[in-house]
Amino acid sequence: MNTKKLASQGPQTKAIHSGEPNRYGVNGPIVTEIVRSSTFTFSNTEEMKEWAEGKNKAYIYTRYGNPTLSVAEKKIAALEGAEAAVVTASGMAAISSSLLAVLKGGDELISTAQLYGGTYRLMRDVFPNLGITVHHVPPDLCGIERLVNARTKALYVETPTNPTLRLVDIEKAVEFAKKHKLVALMDNTFATPVLQNPIALGYDMVVHSATKALAGHSDIIAGVSVGSEAWMDKVRHMIIYLGGSMDPGAAYLLIRGIKTLGVRVQRQCENAMAVATFLEKHPKVERVHYPGLKSHPDHALAKKQMRGFGSMLAFDMKGGLPVARRFCDRVQLFLLAASLGGVESLVILPIYSSHYNMSDEELKRAGVSPGTVRVSMGLEDKEDLIEDLKQALE
Repeated sequence: MNTKKLASQGPQTKAIHSGEPNRYGVNGPIVTEIVRSSTFTFSNTEEMKEWAEGKNKAYIYTRYGNPTLSVAEKKIAALEGAEAAVVTASGMAAISSSLLAVLKGGDELISTAQLYGGTYRLMRDVFPNLGITVHHVPPDLCGIERLVNARTKALYVETPTNPTLRLVDIEKAVEFAKKHKLVALMDNTFATPVLQNPIALGYDMVVHSATKALAGHSDIIAGVSVGSEAWMDKVRHMIIYLGGSMDPGAAYLLIRGIKTLGVRVQRQCENAMAVATFLEKHPKVERVHYPGLKSHPDHALAKKQMRGFGSMLAFDMKGGLPVARRFCDRVQLFLLAASLGGVESLVILPIYSSHYNMSDEELKRAGVSPGTVRVSMGLEDKEDLIEDLKQALE
């Protein structure tokens, strides 16, 4: 494969062809094999010694690496425009291992306040036990200069945010990080590399819950961290030590899913815009959170830094939680389920899922109300989705 030529090609071409070994000739399979082996052989002890000394890149044990995992890593690195990637057993394994590759006891982290609930609880409940202090800022980064000090080591942002779709100015954030010599990390799960590429703007690491849009079929749990070779070596060692390695079978399904990423995201963006426009006009809906709407506070920023407005939206129901629960209980085509990014359209109440076990103050800071409904758009016909919404809102 001519990697130089591939670098200049579009995301859907990269999704299909990058990372794939050359298979030209008779009987060459066009699908990546699943290498199920837990361990790998050496020809002699000298080869094993060279591996231990870091002089070769041989496979030794699947927790350290595996041929099927390597294809997935190369494919995602190409999509994000990065040198390397490390796939993991879950999105949280990618997030925790990436942050712990940077932070140690006594260090401080600045993070946006509006985050996926699992990430927020990691920072709230686990990091203090490790001696790591976390400071939160709103998505507009207001007051961030007051939080940085000699112990601050990293900046972590998520944009668009989960679940209320606020945006962080990714150029402004990375400029702040560079000014203060901080490691810049970003969760790119909602946007996907189809819609934005933070590495090109100077971010050190990008993480994804690959369970979501990258895999795209609601059938695996997976994560990935992307960045320079140097940073990915550190992340890989964290994965090796903590054990959050990906199974080869999951890697195979991730590779298969990535190959349709571009066309899925395009269709999901179209569906999301249609549904958001419908909901914004409905009398029982208080507010719709979707960057593609002109009413969204970050609409102009979304147009500037994204190549589409994404597959996720949320809305607040008039009448609060009781009405939101009735709506979720009445949908038929939409499925009541956690997660996102699959081919099926889903609805969920964040206070019972991603943002459970949070105080009223924490929910307010996250922009979540009891009547907030999060929607993940699938690939169904938008007319059918809108009809389901109509009957559920009656």
